[in-house]
Amino acid sequence: MSNPDAGEVSVVDLIPALRAFARTFCRVPDDADDLVQETLTKGLANLDKFEPGTRLKSWLFTIMRNTHYTRVKAAAREAPGLLDCASSRPISEPSQDWSVQSKEVHRAIQKLPSHQREVLVLIGVLGVSYEETAEICGCAVGTVKSRLNRARAGVLEFLGESSPQALIERRRQFSDDHWDTEGARR
Repeated sequence: MSNPDAGEVSVVDLIPALRAFARTFCRVPDDADDLVQETLTKGLANLDKFEPGTRLKSWLFTIMRNTHYTRVKAAAREAPGLLDCASSRPISEPSQDWSVQSKEVHRAIQKLPSHQREVLVLIGVLGVSYEETAEICGCAVGTVKSRLNRARAGVLEFLGESSPQALIERRRQFSDDHWDTEGARR
């Protein structure tokens, strides 16, 4: 249960963060939900192993991370040929500019090595501290900072940008050009 005075957080309060973290591992939302469910099942079954005074969120994230890597190893042994499956390809591409841009960023993040992607999502998306991320990933804080820096640079490189500012300027110019074109059509 949640006790706001003691700063404690319940397992239920952590479900949105667990779902967001699971999406870094699983591209399909249903698979991410399955990972969350398996994480919660393992966490609740082993609640007696949780050390009071430590962060429940970090403990559950570690369980999720280990569960995912166990699944990946098992899938690699059991499922040859999944990459060529036609059902995993989209039927039609979206036409909205914002959707295309977000898909570009998502693809760039997915191209990152898993350890960089994991750190980028934990810190950049979920707002987890460097120290907590280091604990979840099982490495030093300096390693987390290095991975985050490499992840940011990798995303910019995949997007064909030289700096974050160049990316913002290009997006702003694209948006301005789009609105100019829309105005001319009216």
